[in-house]
Amino acid sequence: MLVGAFSVSAFAQTATPNIDKREARQQKRIANGVASGELTAKETANLERREAKIEANEQAAKADGVVTKAERAKLQMQENRASAKIYNKKHNARTSN
Repeated sequence: MLVGAFSVSAFAQTATPNIDKREARQQKRIANGVASGELTAKETANLERREAKIEANEQAAKADGVVTKAERAKLQMQENRASAKIYNKKHNARTSN
């Protein structure tokens, strides 16, 4: 029974549900920008690379079994920057049409 409790505890330390939800929302924003023509192919590729880098950083943070408070803060900061980039790219004068 004690082993089961440890497994749940370890999972809770590596779970990043808020970051995962935010990544999903930002992917949806990028997809909407592509569909509406607000994002060019180059802008989209740049944003997708940024999102992939954040995902890689998240996996690296989880690799040792614990996502520390500092690692969460770093991921959150990266998400904040990515969100601002998405907004700026969607609202500049460039379009794919």
